[in-house]
Amino acid sequence: VCVPARQCLATGLYPEHANCRDFLDDLPPGAPTFARYFTEAGYYTVCCGKLHHRGPDQMQGWLHRIGSEQAVRWPSAFSDRMQIGRKKWRGATDLREAGVGISPLALADDLATQGACDFLKMRFDGSDGLPPDLPVFLMVSLQQPHFPLLAPRDLFEKYMDRVVPFDDCGPSNHPVLDHGRLGPDSGVSAEDIRRATAAYAAMVEQTDRRFARIIEILSSSGQDLDEWLIIFCSDHGDMLGEHGLWGKRKFYEASVRVPLFLRGPGIAPAVHRRNVNLVDLFPTLCEAAGLPIPEGLDGHNLFDSEAPDVTFSQLGSDQFLIKRGAWKLMVLPDGGDVLFNVDEDPGELINRIADPACAEILKALRSAADFLK
Repeated sequence: VCVPARQCLATGLYPEHANCRDFLDDLPPGAPTFARYFTEAGYYTVCCGKLHHRGPDQMQGWLHRIGSEQAVRWPSAFSDRMQIGRKKWRGATDLREAGVGISPLALADDLATQGACDFLKMRFDGSDGLPPDLPVFLMVSLQQPHFPLLAPRDLFEKYMDRVVPFDDCGPSNHPVLDHGRLGPDSGVSAEDIRRATAAYAAMVEQTDRRFARIIEILSSSGQDLDEWLIIFCSDHGDMLGEHGLWGKRKFYEASVRVPLFLRGPGIAPAVHRRNVNLVDLFPTLCEAAGLPIPEGLDGHNLFDSEAPDVTFSQLGSDQFLIKRGAWKLMVLPDGGDVLFNVDEDPGELINRIADPACAEILKALRSAADFLK
C-alpha cells in the first residue's frame, strides 16, 4: 500500500518495525529517514511531489519541498476532516469512466516535474545562491499511473488498439484474494476493461516522458550523467484486471512486484533476479555515497552479492508475504494461507499449501519471518 511502502522506503524498515502498516499510518516527527541522514551528512536534500506524510512532520528530514501533496491530516488538531485530495478507488465506476480526460494527479505530477526542472536549472547555473560544490540529493515523487484512469486523447488512442487486457481466470475461491473482485456479473464490459487498460498504459508513458524531461534538463545543465546515481522505483503495482482485480492491496505479483532500475558509476548493465525490497534503498544509497550504513535497518545493500534472497511485505496487522527464490507464502487471516511457486506457476493459480512435497519450503518460509515477531 502506498503510504507504508513510502515510509518503509524512507526508513529502511519493514512495516512492523516502522510502525506503518496501512494507509493512515505515518512516521512520528523526527523519524530516522534517509533524507534526514543525508541532510545531516551535508547534502542539499530536495523532494519534488508526493511524500504522503499525513502527520505534523511534513518534511521528515528533507530541506526543501516542491510541489503538491503537502496537506496535513492531524487528528489532534483537525479531528477527522479528510485531507484535500481526489476520488479514491470506486470499483466498477472507475472502469466505466476510464478514457480521455485530465486527472488531478496528472496536474500534480506536472507541477512536481516542473519544480524539479526549475530547481536543477537554478542549481547548475548558479542562480540558487548555494555553494557550487554542495552535493545534491533529489527525489522526484510522482503519483501516476493511478486512479482515476484518465489520459490525454493522443496517448489514449495510441494504446486503445494495442493493449491486450488480462483474461479473467475466474475466482480463486479464497475470501481475501477474491475481495474486491470485479467478475462478469459486476456490470463491467470488455470495452470498459480495454479502455481502463489503455488509459493506464497511456499514464505510464506520461510518467516516462516526465522523467525523461528531468534527465534531459540535468544533462543540458552540463552534468555528466555517469557521475550521478539515478534510481527509479514505485511504491506498488496494479492488478489491472488480472484475477478480476484492480488496484493494489494484494500479494499477487502484479500488485506487490514493482520496477527497480539503478544507473550510476560502476554499475554494469545487468538484470538481477534476487528478491529485493524498497527497504534496501536506504543502505544502497549510503553505500553509493560512501556513508556508513546505520545499524538496525531491515534492508540490505543492493551492491552486496551476498545479501539474502528473501523479502517481505505486509498489509495491516494480519496479512504478510514471505518470498524466497520463486516461492511465496501469503499469510492471510481468513481462508487459510497460500503458497505459490511463481516460476512454475506465473499466473499464481495453483495453491501448494497442502502439498506434502512443499512441507520443507513452507517450514523455511515461516522461519524466515520469525524476526518480525
